[in-house]
Amino acid sequence: MSVEEINKESIRRCTEEVFNKGNLSVIPEVLASEFIEHTPDGQVIQGLESVKRMVEMSLKAFPDMHYTIEDLFAEGDKLAVRYTYTGTFKGEMMGIAPTGKTFSISVTYLCHMEDGKQKEVWGYTDMLTWYKQLNITPPTS
Repeated sequence: MSVEEINKESIRRCTEEVFNKGNLSVIPEVLASEFIEHTPDGQVIQGLESVKRMVEMSLKAFPDMHYTIEDLFAEGDKLAVRYTYTGTFKGEMMGIAPTGKTFSISVTYLCHMEDGKQKEVWGYTDMLTWYKQLNITPPTS
């Protein structure tokens, strides 16, 4: 299997097992120990424990969250994936009360892979659409 196919399979596994099923035990198998994520809202998530907390928070707020891979491209140690991300805001998130509203947005990640694991990723999302769909006031700063 080529490095590109190994990397694609790792992304597929991360998507299905971690995000869609909430199987956090898979995280060390698909993310490098020195993992870094640059989020669409300008935050930086570092390390596997931070990822676990983020996924747990997301699953509490959006228990039906689901990522569908729409496009997946790889070349060497670089990978791009475009998802449709859906869910219903049913649980508190960062002090924001749930609205019961659903969302469906496009999310794109550019990934630097190392040994079949995500080492550093950059996320791109239309956050304004996400806020509007969930009936949440966007932060001002």
